[in-house]
Amino acid sequence: MWSAAPWTRRAALCCVLLQTLVHSSGGLNMCMSGSTTSCEECLLIHPNCAWCSQQDFGRGWMSRCDFFTNLLKRGCENRFIEFPSSRTSILESRPLSSKGSGWTQYDVVQIMPQKISLSLRPGGQTWFGLQVRQVEDYPVDLYYLMDLSLSMKDDLDTIRNLGTKLALEMGKLTSNFRLGFGSFVDKNMSPFSYTADKYQENPCNGYKLFPNCVPTFGFRHILSLTDKVDRFNEEVQKQMVSRNRDAPEGGFDAILQAAVCKEEIGWRKEAYHLLVFATDDVPHLALDGRLGGLVQPHDGRCHLNDKNEYSASTQMDYPSLALLGEKLAENNIFLIFAVTKRLYVIYKDFTALIPGTTVEILDQDSKNVIQLIITAYNVSFNVSVEARSCPPRGTDQSFTIKPVGFKDRLEVSVDYQCDCGCSQTAKSNSSICSSMGTYTCGTCQCEPGYLGARCECQEGDSGSMYLSACREAEGKQICSGRGECSCNQCLCYESEFGKIYGSFCECDDFSCARHKGILCSGHGECHCGECKCHAGYVGDNCNCSTETSTCVSDDGRMCSGRGSCVCGRCQCSEPGAFGDTCEKCPTCPDACGTKRECIECRLFNSGRLADNQTCQRLCKDEIITVEMLKTEDPNAVLCLYKTDDDCVMKFMYSEHASGLSVLTALKEPECSRGPDALMVLLAVVGSILLVGVVLLAVWKLVITIHDRREFARFQSARSRARYEMASNPLYKQPVSTHFVETDFNMFGKSYNGGVH
Repeated sequence: MWSAAPWTRRAALCCVLLQTLVHSSGGLNMCMSGSTTSCEECLLIHPNCAWCSQQDFGRGWMSRCDFFTNLLKRGCENRFIEFPSSRTSILESRPLSSKGSGWTQYDVVQIMPQKISLSLRPGGQTWFGLQVRQVEDYPVDLYYLMDLSLSMKDDLDTIRNLGTKLALEMGKLTSNFRLGFGSFVDKNMSPFSYTADKYQENPCNGYKLFPNCVPTFGFRHILSLTDKVDRFNEEVQKQMVSRNRDAPEGGFDAILQAAVCKEEIGWRKEAYHLLVFATDDVPHLALDGRLGGLVQPHDGRCHLNDKNEYSASTQMDYPSLALLGEKLAENNIFLIFAVTKRLYVIYKDFTALIPGTTVEILDQDSKNVIQLIITAYNVSFNVSVEARSCPPRGTDQSFTIKPVGFKDRLEVSVDYQCDCGCSQTAKSNSSICSSMGTYTCGTCQCEPGYLGARCECQEGDSGSMYLSACREAEGKQICSGRGECSCNQCLCYESEFGKIYGSFCECDDFSCARHKGILCSGHGECHCGECKCHAGYVGDNCNCSTETSTCVSDDGRMCSGRGSCVCGRCQCSEPGAFGDTCEKCPTCPDACGTKRECIECRLFNSGRLADNQTCQRLCKDEIITVEMLKTEDPNAVLCLYKTDDDCVMKFMYSEHASGLSVLTALKEPECSRGPDALMVLLAVVGSILLVGVVLLAVWKLVITIHDRREFARFQSARSRARYEMASNPLYKQPVSTHFVETDFNMFGKSYNGGVH
């Protein structure tokens, strides 16, 4: 059985914490800001206000209306403090019916609890839980709407057999189950998608990690609701992912078409309608379309063409949250946001704005999608109830809660805590009130014509003994010059500027510091000449916001690490830094390093930010690629870094006059090739041969020159010799003598000799 006790304790704890925070932060004490004179008036100011009925409390100027903790600190005993809080009581809570419990159509229980009672204090809230379960074999139509952008490629592989598994699990709850399928990416137009000619047929063109995908589309209805699970699996297996340009998706376009195209989708009127929306990123909202020139608001109608594609994707803006909520409720569709963990808070906020929706965390590989749907089939709600005023006395209030399609209902009876308990012991003509009034909750309610804290004097009495009680201090004006003293108390004048109040009329709600002509900057309340700032603001005139989220840069750092957050705005301390979050700083030492990561992920899909969604979220600068960098711009900074393959990447970083950061980068890194060993060997051998040939040539030249010189000298000497032989008288021609050998015999001896 569900119990209200934890909720009551939680609500009380929140109240006490709020009191402590408001009081400790020096903010406005709304309980003491007015001039309440009764317990009932105090309780109506704010649900955190309490009243002290202790008789001796509040002497002098001390308000009986204050925060609970403040009253205790100021000496009021706990038993005299009136501090009612809203609460819930369970009157009837039978368990929900389940299979095999032996119920019949007359005693089935679909809602728990069945009867509750609420006791509400005006302005306070209370909570209670409500559980709802469908009856056996109630018809269910489930349409699975999936994001088919590139980042969901792993999830597409996971759900290829989702139909079989889902039908098996849902079969445990109902045998009347049908399943359909649709997908979405984003509007196929700039700046939401890639529109260059080379991307029309393949938006993944040039994307190294996933080079092939189908053309971008807005919404595509693929399979109408059917009980043939195999058809679902077949169609899912045919699907391929696409790619858009920015991080947000066009999912809200798809949700609206799935809701209003009833005939095309195949929604049955009598069935329970479930629409599962699976994505891993945020959606585009209304007015985002104006970035692409779409000024026509969405008309909330079905626009599916003969190809079952959303034909008005590039003609109308994205739908608003209000329009989505209207169309989902109009068609009895229960929407389930199945999103990744990092998006849970965002989509949780959407559920507060779109009635009939819930959000669940989707596993990284979407394996828990079946459990999400099963959980949504057995619905539970947390209901918050608040009383904003007190009805006429004696009025009984009640209401019922009945979910669409269910026969059971929750009956809620309400009573209001508009009276204080101490009022029940009021004493008329009490001696405490000089027998001229009623003593109730620690104060006197005087009879007409009598005044004073104890009704001790009549109207018009102005004796000197009373005048001294109307001065804040000796020498001060009576009632601060802004009221009249009557019977020991000040009656403050009325003012066209605001309210004058206080025991001595010393306070007002209009004499406080202003900012741009607005009292307390509109972020606080003027109390007795001092601005009491609302939560989140400080300063003499409450113009300084303590919110720091506006100072957080895209990379998650406060003021990009180049300044401090003062009054909700960044004050840049790094020389040369500027921008809303000091994110622009071409001359900062880390400027090149910061922009390098964007160059790596945007141009080469590498580096720390290589994840597609992270890169698109953090790197919004315009990047221009060129063949050759021009470094003449004096306002641009030349950045270069060494890549993993020992190449050098160069880019220029500059800030445009429009405030846009511009990165001009080379299309490809500059790479220097290493020496070729064969070429070096050939060069060395060639050089040696060349030197040898040159030396031989020089040696030959020297020998030739030397020989020619010697030959010339020989020729010269020979010429001189001929001249001398022709002109010298002492010269005689030489005579040549020749011998002829003969053999003869003389005296018996042989002789060999010659004849001249």
